[in-house]
Amino acid sequence: MVRAGLTRAQVCTAALELADEVGIDHVTMTALARRLGVAVPSLYEHVRGVPDLLDAVATLATGELADRLGEALQGRAGRDALVAYAGALRSWVLAHPGRYAATVRPLTDPEGAAAQARIVAGCAALLRGYGLEETRAIDAVRFVYSTMHGFIHLETDGGFSHARNLETSWTLVVAAIDRALSTWPVT
Repeated sequence: MVRAGLTRAQVCTAALELADEVGIDHVTMTALARRLGVAVPSLYEHVRGVPDLLDAVATLATGELADRLGEALQGRAGRDALVAYAGALRSWVLAHPGRYAATVRPLTDPEGAAAQARIVAGCAALLRGYGLEETRAIDAVRFVYSTMHGFIHLETDGGFSHARNLETSWTLVVAAIDRALSTWPVT
């Protein structure tokens, strides 16, 4: 079961796809080897084991998300930027739930940390449109992140059982974030 020409990039891409299908917690070397049509030991030529694989997947997924959010913010400010950012985040997560779960893992490698920093910088840029900078922006970033990610996490986990349309709820949540940012307290 040897596949000639298999690369680390192909292994990691297959792991990203597998994470979206079965969840990041179910990405194993056995499942990945089966997906790629190779023997498990041959994967060790490309990754040092599951921790290395999951770190690589988290870095790639965080980079993808940073790119998506950066594109959404291009040329926008204030409420327009917030709506675009929120929409890009939610649509990406709903399309890639396993990758999303990987992005919340602690990242220690420089590339992963840089991707996380790009996400935070994008959110900080969004907040400048509300006149929030420095210390006030740190608190606001935490508010935006926890509110959006909390909603999306509950949505992807099936935590909303009420019959109310989720699109309506999401639109109201984003409007409430906009209102909160527009009246953010001075500290």
